[in-house]
Amino acid sequence: MVRITWNDGHVGDYPRKYLRGYCPCALCQGHEATTVRYIEVAGAEIEEIGAVGNYAIQFRWDDGHNTGIYTFEHLRSLCPCPECEK
Repeated sequence: MVRITWNDGHVGDYPRKYLRGYCPCALCQGHEATTVRYIEVAGAEIEEIGAVGNYAIQFRWDDGHNTGIYTFEHLRSLCPCPECEK
């Protein structure tokens, strides 16, 4: 689980499998994707988390995948909590 506490105090808990499935890279989403799609990936484990400037984070997954740059805006839009799903 990845927990993010946002500036407004909201806390989002993101399952690792959920984050890997919604990877925003062109390989996972397609080069001209207009809607975000979920890709099933078994056993997603995070090996490393790194900052990308002041606007995003990047995960390195145990399957070697590391090209997804998760902007803070994208992460907030993916928040799976009941409040955000409304």
